[in-house]
Amino acid sequence: MSKYQAPRGMRDVLPPESERWQWLVSSCREMAHRYGYREIRTPLVEHTEVFLKGVGEGTDIVEHEMYTFSDRAGRSLSLRPEGTAGVVRAYVEHGMHTWPQPVKVYYVAEMFRYDRPQAGRYRQHTQFGAEVLGAPDPAADVDVLSLAVRTLQALGLREVRVHLNSVGDPKCRPGYLQVFREYFQRHYDRLDEDSRRRLVTNPLRILDSKVEQTREIARGAPRMLDYLCAECRAHFDAVVRRLEVLGIPVEVDPLIVRGLDYYTRTAAEVHYPKLGAQSTLFGGGRYDGLAEVLGGPPTPGVGFGMGLERVLMVLEEEGLVPELSGGVQVYVCHQGPEWDEEALRLLDVLRRAGVRADGDLLGRSLRAQLRAASRSGARWAVLVGAADLPAGKVVLRDLQAGEQRAVDADQLPQLLEEGGCERTGAAS
Repeated sequence: MSKYQAPRGMRDVLPPESERWQWLVSSCREMAHRYGYREIRTPLVEHTEVFLKGVGEGTDIVEHEMYTFSDRAGRSLSLRPEGTAGVVRAYVEHGMHTWPQPVKVYYVAEMFRYDRPQAGRYRQHTQFGAEVLGAPDPAADVDVLSLAVRTLQALGLREVRVHLNSVGDPKCRPGYLQVFREYFQRHYDRLDEDSRRRLVTNPLRILDSKVEQTREIARGAPRMLDYLCAECRAHFDAVVRRLEVLGIPVEVDPLIVRGLDYYTRTAAEVHYPKLGAQSTLFGGGRYDGLAEVLGGPPTPGVGFGMGLERVLMVLEEEGLVPELSGGVQVYVCHQGPEWDEEALRLLDVLRRAGVRADGDLLGRSLRAQLRAASRSGARWAVLVGAADLPAGKVVLRDLQAGEQRAVDADQLPQLLEEGGCERTGAAS
């Protein structure tokens, strides 16, 4: 065993799993582009204050899960634990409010949270996320949520269900928080220690508790939906109605919250019921106050973040990952050292034509090269320098059928394509 190993909760992704990752990420990017989202890339680290303000000091992420350190100038930096705060920081910093609105962006990015590792959840994980900035209308909520749902459905997870709630806005939430606190104060002695603290600092986070007794108490708590102002109620009803128009099942779930003052209205999770108790695949919501908190102009925003490790795990369990061939298609062999340069030239021709091709790097015999060709998973082997062949000819061997024929070397790319060899973008 190696003396050094990857840190706990972080993992190496090796072939062929890396090929499944390429397929999954490519599928997410393709769907985002269909919906008119463009990619944004933010730094892996941010000033810690971005997350203190952008995620919230009373959250588990900030209190317990962030990787925070000081740089050589003594500034506090943190590895990003989620994507939204950094995206909104970039929106403010670069004056993106002056762009045509709304701004629709997506990301596929690594996140870091110091949490207990479990199946499909790691301390370093990858999120596919999308944000709509500058659109207050419920159409934006539906647009971003339907992007996520349709992505999962396109991957084969067709039975996904949206769990939806509203957390109101600064106009109607204060009255709700008063009755909410009064309710939990009556059950104070039965609350876990974290929930007692949150009752003072950030009461809505109590609804996120994983302690079963607290969750049982929470099921009887007053519902924010019963205290919404007319505008928030209309927004919520419009989101539900539009999702139903799209044929996306919706379940009203009063336990879903975004327990920070600048989160508003829509709070959503998407579940795959076949997973049972751990059925959540992603969450999202509206955060109309976040840009102001980070020093920008008032800007409505809504988005989601989806952990791809968990999605890939579910796809594999459901048998929904297609057979993928990320290896080489052609292996070029040669008869001996005198043919080495000719084999190198042909290998370059194939690669420049968009064919995934490989060749010998160890000076092996032709027999050993053919064995390497079979182990590589290539469909075809090309033999350069075979006896009795005229100049410009090579042997093309079908490793699956066991058949071979002499062909013109210059015609190889075309012949391979006719034989079903899919070519990538060719280089000039």
